[in-house]
Amino acid sequence: MTPDRIKARASELGFDLCRITTAAPPPHHKSYEDWIDAGMAGEMHYLERQQQKRGDLGATLPGARSVVCVALNYSPDDGRVHVDPDKPAIARYARFDDYHDLMWNRLEALLADILAWSPGSTGKVYCDTGPVTERDLAMRAGIGWIGKHTNLISRELGNWFFLGEVILDIDLPPDPPEVQHCGTCTRCIPACPTGAIVAPYKLDARRCISYLTIELKGSIPEDLRPLIGARIYGCDDCLAACPWNKFARAASDINVQERDDLRTPDLIDLLSLDDDGFRARFRNSPIRRTKRRGLLRNVCVALGNIGDVDAMPALENALHDHEPLVREHAKWAMDSIRSRKVSR
Repeated sequence: MTPDRIKARASELGFDLCRITTAAPPPHHKSYEDWIDAGMAGEMHYLERQQQKRGDLGATLPGARSVVCVALNYSPDDGRVHVDPDKPAIARYARFDDYHDLMWNRLEALLADILAWSPGSTGKVYCDTGPVTERDLAMRAGIGWIGKHTNLISRELGNWFFLGEVILDIDLPPDPPEVQHCGTCTRCIPACPTGAIVAPYKLDARRCISYLTIELKGSIPEDLRPLIGARIYGCDDCLAACPWNKFARAASDINVQERDDLRTPDLIDLLSLDDDGFRARFRNSPIRRTKRRGLLRNVCVALGNIGDVDAMPALENALHDHEPLVREHAKWAMDSIRSRKVSR
């Protein structure tokens, strides 16, 4: 078995990039620990629980020796995007069926082939799950480099791709790591609506719109609600600002084509969803992660920021929702719309 054979199989399975690195500790693990200790992970307590394993792949797979890192392009166009904060928006990666399932099935197929070529070996696969510091490993494997927005950037795919890993107890020759190519560019930093990128390469998740609309389970801090605009699930602003997107290309994989109802979501329609309606619409979507109460909380904030009197009946109805979280944010939205109307 050779790295070329693994990479050829990864390409056959639909991955756009495949590189290999060692299972040595991630190079920026100490910085990761410092970030956790500073409280910048917010309520993502699972990250703290995973600290030890993230710094030692052998704790996840005993005898780990190599990591096969893959990337899958999900850009729906040429990568250059204009972000309009006044239009309802869902992060690009969530506009089609759940990428976890898509990636996982292909990673499992790749692992099965590798183990068939190397009998007696073992391995594990990960995709945005489990105690794996994906971006750190992918940078060391040569997939891309960690930009000042803390996301991975590829010279071939820009900012729009998923990562996955196959951890193996097999010795494989590693690819050379990627190096930084951000130079003096800082476009991503002022592009963040909430100022979450507090310094180059340092993100305060507690201010990040992706955290606020997905990871945070309770109330969104009132001082941050106006800054969220009409983003109801995640945020692409720092990614969209990156000039390396000029090298991005539209994804050819039919599984990452946008759903029409998620490209330009109807906020009033979403606010009318009951529990069954939410489960039916988002059964195969990453959006189900927020649960109904989280999504409707976000929709209320968006309506409070861009809505007008036409939104008031739906918000009035939301004041009687069975979820206190929805009721609270509906009231805030109505007050926000009224205050805007008075100030005009």
